[in-house]
Amino acid sequence: MNKQVVIDHPETAAKEGQFNILVSDTMSKEGLLPLLESDKVRCVEKNVNDVEDLSIFDALLVRSATTVTGELLDKMPKLKIIARAGVGVDNIDLDAATKRGVVVVNAPDGNTISTAEHTFAMMMAVMRNIPQANASIKAGEWNRKAFQGFELRGKTLGIIGFGRIGTQLAQRAKAFEMSLLVFDPFLTKERAQKVGVETASLDEVLENADIITVHTPLTKETKGLLGMKNIAKTKPGVFLINCARGGIIDQEALKHYLNNGHIAGAALDVFEEEPVADQELLSFEKVIATPHIAASTKEAQLNVAAQVSEEVLHFLQGEPASNSINLPTLSKEVYEKVKPFYELTKKMGNILSQVMMTPVQEIDVFYGGTVTDLETSITTRSLMAGFLQPRVDAAVNDVNASLIAKERGISFGEKHLNKTYGYSNIIHAVVRGENRSFEIKGTYVKEYGPRIVNVNGFTVDFIPEGHLIYIQHNDRPGVIGRMGQLLAEHNVNIATMQVGRKEEGGEAIMMVAVDKLVEDRVIDALLEMEDIHIADKIEC
Repeated sequence: MNKQVVIDHPETAAKEGQFNILVSDTMSKEGLLPLLESDKVRCVEKNVNDVEDLSIFDALLVRSATTVTGELLDKMPKLKIIARAGVGVDNIDLDAATKRGVVVVNAPDGNTISTAEHTFAMMMAVMRNIPQANASIKAGEWNRKAFQGFELRGKTLGIIGFGRIGTQLAQRAKAFEMSLLVFDPFLTKERAQKVGVETASLDEVLENADIITVHTPLTKETKGLLGMKNIAKTKPGVFLINCARGGIIDQEALKHYLNNGHIAGAALDVFEEEPVADQELLSFEKVIATPHIAASTKEAQLNVAAQVSEEVLHFLQGEPASNSINLPTLSKEVYEKVKPFYELTKKMGNILSQVMMTPVQEIDVFYGGTVTDLETSITTRSLMAGFLQPRVDAAVNDVNASLIAKERGISFGEKHLNKTYGYSNIIHAVVRGENRSFEIKGTYVKEYGPRIVNVNGFTVDFIPEGHLIYIQHNDRPGVIGRMGQLLAEHNVNIATMQVGRKEEGGEAIMMVAVDKLVEDRVIDALLEMEDIHIADKIEC
């Protein structure tokens, strides 16, 4: 029998030795059983706005309806953990939780199968005109010729983004005898062979796939990934599917190519604005849509509730959180000491991820100086999380980064060295891939904050923030001037610039800080310049 108790005055209900847990949003009762049946906790199911005294709760469980702000956290001084029954944590102020030492966890795996199945259902529905045929027959019509569709067998499915959901989708597509082309710039050849898929460039997927489905996070790089330019590269009669994030497929471009007949159909579960306001898009007969329900199955809701229930129960009993989004639990004193280096390594990982847009096999982190007196495993996990977050379709955190790296065939390690390169503390990260490697050194100076002091063996000194352009070039007269002129022609203003070289006339680098996000066409133009070999935009 369930131990569930719903109370108006929770401060009177807890017994000595019990933890108070507040479930603020509606969740699967079956999924909550680990909490409801435990004698170690008192579970209260009530919205935070309806609870008189929030100060007694040790844990808070939410879905998307409850917004967790710093103000709310101030009312919950005993709070140790917040659990989001789902993947996204947009409704939780992570910085506010971290500053108060509150661990935030989610359920990254709970809806993987549901989303993969919904994607496949949408693909079948749009290929066979099922929603349109259903509406027709319910209207009293019998028009078989109007709804002739296409078989999946023999078609080429292009999967953009190959995380957990993309992998599950590929398994199902193979059962339907479909050919698979996968674009994921971070998919290693070893992993692709292991799961039995063929890797391809984005252009190869666009040009050869009969059906294209996207499964990437929504980032600055993926926003509008399928826009006017890229959709033009697809085969006439292509089908597009988005059950990932609204905005990956540009809706204006989608309407343009639906209007001219280039796109045969689109299946959408997510939109740039939700609830969807673009009625023009929904009016297309070739578009089928659902209201962001890919993860809305009974099983998924049970799974995410059960996953966070077990997580919270174990955490309150002293076990580590396995799906923590923010910092592991630290004392305030330790947190204050490690925080500057934690933030530095997170940025270093993010920079390395952006400049190593290739499959990566190994990451090593070396520490020297005063930083070695701290718990560097925390900063190593921070670097890994910063590196992996732009590459996967799920939330990456300091705890699960190592597991995600292992899934992707990436090994990593850390080592303490006696070298400091003249700094009181130094962090040296090296990333090795199939075709190239990249390394940076960073330090934290109390008076000046985090600094990057070396890039690929070139001495520099810049703050890892804002809009940056990394350029590798020949050290010849006029290169810097031509680069500056090109940026001026594209209305890009240079804020600061660092130049490094090892010897006169040899290889050199520039790290250019600019005032706005650099468009891809500017990077393309830089790469066309004589003497420039590499140009990467970096967002910190």
